[in-house]
Amino acid sequence: MARIIKDYSSVSLKTEDLDGRIDFVCVFGRKMPVHVEIGTGRATFLLLQAKAHPDIDFLGIEWASRYYRWAVDRLGRWSITNVRLIRTDAAAFLTDFVADNSVECFHIYFPDPWPKKRHHKRRFFNSANLDQLVRCLKTGGAIRTATDHAEYFEQIKKLLTARPGLLEEIDFTPADGAETGENVGSNFERKYLKQQKQIYALAVKKL
Repeated sequence: MARIIKDYSSVSLKTEDLDGRIDFVCVFGRKMPVHVEIGTGRATFLLLQAKAHPDIDFLGIEWASRYYRWAVDRLGRWSITNVRLIRTDAAAFLTDFVADNSVECFHIYFPDPWPKKRHHKRRFFNSANLDQLVRCLKTGGAIRTATDHAEYFEQIKKLLTARPGLLEEIDFTPADGAETGENVGSNFERKYLKQQKQIYALAVKKL
C-alpha cells in the first residue's frame, strides 16, 4: 500500500523554485553552519543529527523517489525545523545551485557502488564531482564518507588523499546517532553490519 504523504512543504525544496545559487539564510531563515548529505535514504542519519545539533542546518539530497517521499514524511511528522530535503541529481545540483565556500560538511554514506566495471562511470566519487565538493566547502570544512564496498573505498580514498595541500585526512568520529560499533547509524549501515560486512570510513578536511 502506498504511503499517504501530508503536505510538508516546509521540509521539501524544488529546483524549479530556486533562482541560481542557493541562499541558505533564506532557505532556513537564519545564519548557521550548513551540512549537506548526499543520498539521504530514509533520513535516519539526518533525523538523528538534526535532533542532536539544533544549531546546524542540514540539507539532504536524494534521487530515488520512494526514499525521498519517505524522508519528507518522516521529518515532517517529527516537525524537524533545521532540515530541508530536495529530490534531484546531486552532481548537477552542486554545480548549478551551491555557492562557493558555503558548506561546512558533506556527508556521503554508502553511495551506490555500481559494482559492474562498465557502470563505474556512474559512481558519484570522481574528479569532477570532487572539484565541486571542494569548491562548495568552507576552509576547514569536511567530507565524510563510509561504504561497505572495499574496491570502491580504495577508489574513494585514492581520490580524496591525492590532493595534498588542499585536502587532509582527519579522524572519522562516529556520528551522534551511531550505536556501539557503528560509524553513521544509518539504515544501510545497520543492514550491512547485520550481514557482517566490513564498513570502511574516511574523513578529510579542506585546508
